Amino acid sequence: MDHSDNTPMNDIETQMTQPETDYQCGFAAVIGRPNVGKSTIMNELLGQKLSITSHKPQTTRHRIHGISTTEKHQIIYIDTPGMHLGGQKSINDYMNRTANSAFADVDVILFVVEAGRWNKEDQAVAKKLENVNAPVVVVVNKIDKFPNKEDLFPFMQTISESVKFTSLIPVSAYKKNGLNLIVAEVLKFLPKQEAIFSDDYITDRSTRFLASEIIREKLMRTLGEEVPYGATVEIEQFKFDEDEERWVIHALILVERPGQKKIVIGKKGEQIKTMGIQARRDLIALMDARVHLELWVKVKENWSDDARALASLGYNEDYTS
Repeated sequence: MDHSDNTPMNDIETQMTQPETDYQCGFAAVIGRPNVGKSTIMNELLGQKLSITSHKPQTTRHRIHGISTTEKHQIIYIDTPGMHLGGQKSINDYMNRTANSAFADVDVILFVVEAGRWNKEDQAVAKKLENVNAPVVVVVNKIDKFPNKEDLFPFMQTISESVKFTSLIPVSAYKKNGLNLIVAEVLKFLPKQEAIFSDDYITDRSTRFLASEIIREKLMRTLGEEVPYGATVEIEQFKFDEDEERWVIHALILVERPGQKKIVIGKKGEQIKTMGIQARRDLIALMDARVHLELWVKVKENWSDDARALASLGYNEDYTS
């Protein structure tokens, strides 16, 4: 080898291993038990609504990538279903496995907890984190419920005794407080590399998938406690009508029992009409175009505890067995 330039070998190796960019790009998994505000936090970090939300636990069923791109960095947030105990149906197993799969190959984990509430499900998540290599940032959400922050001291002590973390950030997603601190902390752990996604990407999910989630959100928000967990949405038609210059979307709401079908439709069809109006409004915003939406309801018994039915409905792409 010609060493005539007199450059020491260790300097050559250093030059070869140094990144050629100051740009940062990487993955941040957002995890936690159900109903702590994971999806709301991700939506706020993205600056727009991507993951559906409701006050009911287990609203999120799929893993969703939300992509935030600036001139200096690209953060790919991974929103996950809430990790929960109990629930022996196949869909519960699917959601837990989907959430667990988010631990792999991420640069940092955002463990979201609810201020003042620590239960067995939080403890179960903390237990799983003992075996991960990625740094853990605890995000304490809903601190707006505690005007006197000293009241949170016992809770913070519980967290410090239960979780091995690199930092702890108190936030209020509802009041949009503290979210900039999350971004700053995430950037401490992202590698220097070029962006993975084009700067016009907001998610890796299809618009068709997002449309089905918008419709399911209306089910979660407007119906009682039981029905939404026995319901899912399947898009049967999704196309742009060139003549009418509008999107045509036909969606099938699947429920498990005839009684649930009656509730979804409502008296004289008023319930499904209301959900359709709400969904169409959000779909217009998503598509930035006119939308013609038609909804039907069908009984598919035991779909949430049937692995084959789940797979056919798209509940199979978020983890590897």
